[in-house]
Amino acid sequence: MKKSTVLLLAGGLTAVSACKSTQTENTATGMNTETTTTAPATAATQLNYPETKKVDHVDDYFGTKVADPYRWLETHNEEVDQWVEAQNKVTFDYLEDIEFRDQIKERLTKIWNYPKYGAPFKKGGKYYFYKNDGLQNQSVLYVQNSLESEPKVFLDPNKFSNDGTVALTALSFDKDAKYVAYGTSSGGSDWNTYEVMEVATGKKLDDKVEWVKFSGPSWHKDGFFYSRYDAPTEGNKLANKNEYHKVYYHKIGTPQSQDQLVYEDKTKPLRNYYGQTTDDERFLILNVSEGAAGANALYYRDLTDAKSTIKPIVDSFESEYNVVDNVGDKLLVRTNKNAPRYRLVLIDPKKPQEQNWKVVVPQNENVMTGVSLVGGRIIASYMKDAASEVVVYDTNGKQMNKVELPAIGTVGGFSGEKDDKETFFTFTSFTYPPTIFRYEVASNKVTLFRKTEVDVDTEAYETKQVFYTSKDGTKVPMFIVHKKGLKLDGNNPTYLYAYGGFNISLTPSFSIANMLWLENGGVYAMPNLRGGGEYGEDWHKAGMTPNKQNVFDDFIAAAEYLIDNKYTSSEKLAVGGGSNGGLLVGAFMTQRPELAKVAVPAVGVMDMLRFHKFTIGWAWVPEYGSSEDEAQFKNLYTFSPLHNLKEGVKYPATLVKTADHDDRVVPAHSFKFISELQDKGAPGNPYLIRIDVRAGHGAGKPTSLVIQEWADTWAFLYKNMGVNPYANQQP
Repeated sequence: MKKSTVLLLAGGLTAVSACKSTQTENTATGMNTETTTTAPATAATQLNYPETKKVDHVDDYFGTKVADPYRWLETHNEEVDQWVEAQNKVTFDYLEDIEFRDQIKERLTKIWNYPKYGAPFKKGGKYYFYKNDGLQNQSVLYVQNSLESEPKVFLDPNKFSNDGTVALTALSFDKDAKYVAYGTSSGGSDWNTYEVMEVATGKKLDDKVEWVKFSGPSWHKDGFFYSRYDAPTEGNKLANKNEYHKVYYHKIGTPQSQDQLVYEDKTKPLRNYYGQTTDDERFLILNVSEGAAGANALYYRDLTDAKSTIKPIVDSFESEYNVVDNVGDKLLVRTNKNAPRYRLVLIDPKKPQEQNWKVVVPQNENVMTGVSLVGGRIIASYMKDAASEVVVYDTNGKQMNKVELPAIGTVGGFSGEKDDKETFFTFTSFTYPPTIFRYEVASNKVTLFRKTEVDVDTEAYETKQVFYTSKDGTKVPMFIVHKKGLKLDGNNPTYLYAYGGFNISLTPSFSIANMLWLENGGVYAMPNLRGGGEYGEDWHKAGMTPNKQNVFDDFIAAAEYLIDNKYTSSEKLAVGGGSNGGLLVGAFMTQRPELAKVAVPAVGVMDMLRFHKFTIGWAWVPEYGSSEDEAQFKNLYTFSPLHNLKEGVKYPATLVKTADHDDRVVPAHSFKFISELQDKGAPGNPYLIRIDVRAGHGAGKPTSLVIQEWADTWAFLYKNMGVNPYANQQP
């Protein structure tokens, strides 16, 4: 399938992660990492929160009156900017007063400074790969004629802006690799601008395509398809509801005003259309979605027929369909229709009814997470208990072999075209830095291509997977990472991170930020909650509306397991999550405030009654439900973090994290939540909000800002657990 490399994912919410473990001599730093207990921070003596005004606004939901005193924080104006500045002053004054914060940042910067490579991919007979020297704000795209030749810089996103806040978000070469279309976004926004460069000379053309969102450039002949919205009204372009997505065709050398409208549906304002062409450019495929819960419709157009129109293959939104590529006039499709763990089928678009499908690879006991068609083989990635397996089939679906992996972990890659003889993949795990392997398809030969070297002793840690019991008896898996020889005495600083939604799976992956936590005696725990995709669509649906409470119950049970099994205690437990995971943390801390000492909800969906009114929020209704439906309103109202904060309750020490340019989960969610928390929460713990400026939902954030954010996060956790990780550092 001719894919653009889309680096900024669309439509749904995203996940992030982090963590650490115990006490020994760290030879890399020359310090004793045995932690020392100090007095935890208290809000009562240290903090004076900004006064946040209240307005007299009440909404009526089916006879239930709901006050919304901070409605004014939903807008973007000078008054809100002043409020942001005042909140940030309190937060950063607090963080700067933490005596070991600078040491954390110094150590993070040191261990972050190592070369990071992406797996090579081939276009026009040349190899391309991404590399970050260590502390560059954005990774650089390199090109080389062969795997042995000297790489040259092809595209350097660090030159897009002076502060590193303009990121590369999409990349797509035309069929002959004569041109490349690439996308950029500024300040972390989901809004993209596409430009075009001549591959041989590096000359940038005059082409500029703006107001692109949830799309990728997909080439056909001398132009590309893309999807966009109409230009938003000025003043609130980061919060306005996104409606009427349209598909266009841009011809190279012409202004955007002349782009051809390919498809729109004026009767369906809340549909998204993601267009891709097959490798041979015979078909245009439209993935059509009405929400971010995974299900989609599938449309196509035969581009070899000038009179053809876009027609449906599947016109319902009950299942998921992903076209891998075409095989002649048929389409190879990965789907969970009547196969919750996915299967691979061949569909004739002229006879698309299910009874006409040919099953190529049937569903098995593991979840099929991805499929590539490379070198005349079908390469299928599977997930077994949230860890990767890779199986190779011939084009008729006969199993040929399995790809040997070095350990339990996560695989990514295997991109390529049908006639490529080789492909590359990256393997990673919690303590296994991303390592790139070359795979020769015909011989099933795996060879090490590039190993990542980091300034930490990864052999000092161990990972285990446990299965604990949730409230309703469901067994839930959880990975636990810590130093070897950890004492289960209930006194280990522990970071519990999860997501639980949108069919997104959390699998083992390496985080250099987490290594700082681990090398200072921390425990990192990551449960695979319902709502995710770890066990297929049934697992996902068990955490969707009206079953969202299952996700929170799973997270609460994970915390109880860690405490009951003496990994930690409530006084040494922190919970974290981003985006949908921010909602998870917000629900956790309002339902069980006594269970954790620290809570870090990042870019979270906190107002469950109004999320659908901003940008792409309407797409989450299939996942959450809507306050415009009476039964769903009643369900949402029971767990909406903003609406379940109670007067006089002592909540965990809270660091809410958001960004002023987040147009995925608008920052008003976090603004309103922290205002309510500061007003109602009992004194004793700090309730703070950290608001990044010129940043968005997370994608494309400069390295310098990421390091500072993690330094602040870990410092906040340690401080409120009463732990000084560097108290015994040797001079």
